[in-house]
Amino acid sequence: MVAESVRPNEQRVDWLAGGVRRSVASERIVGVATELFQARGFDHVGMDEVASAVGCSRATLYRHFPGKAALFDAVMAKSAIRVAERVTAAVRRYDGSRRIVEAILASVAAVRSDPVLAKGFAGSRAGGSDGAFASSPELGRIATLLTGIAPDDEAAQWIVRMVLSLLTWPLADAASERRMVERFIR
Repeated sequence: MVAESVRPNEQRVDWLAGGVRRSVASERIVGVATELFQARGFDHVGMDEVASAVGCSRATLYRHFPGKAALFDAVMAKSAIRVAERVTAAVRRYDGSRRIVEAILASVAAVRSDPVLAKGFAGSRAGGSDGAFASSPELGRIATLLTGIAPDDEAAQWIVRMVLSLLTWPLADAASERRMVERFIR
């Protein structure tokens, strides 16, 4: 085996030691899992299939994610960050109760337009476990980011539940959803 040469004062970064390679590997695994979950749903994708699609061993996959739930949480977190960025930009100009109304409605719209999250909520409406992220701690974090309300605050919990309600049981149209949210926020 040929040893890798390292110049003096340079450190070799190794993914096994938590370096750059580990981060790249985790991101690749999450990216491939996202595509698979999006195409076929969480319930219909196994860890063996993820490892095969990534091109790594099962041992490597389990070193990064100890189980399917942990991998799902990572996929959820990545999608949640995208949604939070979109919603934050959409509500930036609002304050007070108006910001909360717009954050709820923008969150619902952003989740519906995100392929991974939309598929998850479609699964929850159909009774599948693809709606597992409905209890994810990421949702509370997003509510805090969007509204400025502490995650343990009852108002933050209400906002998360309102978004989940509209996603799980949508009203006839966006105008009806807006009227309902505005009525109870103001």
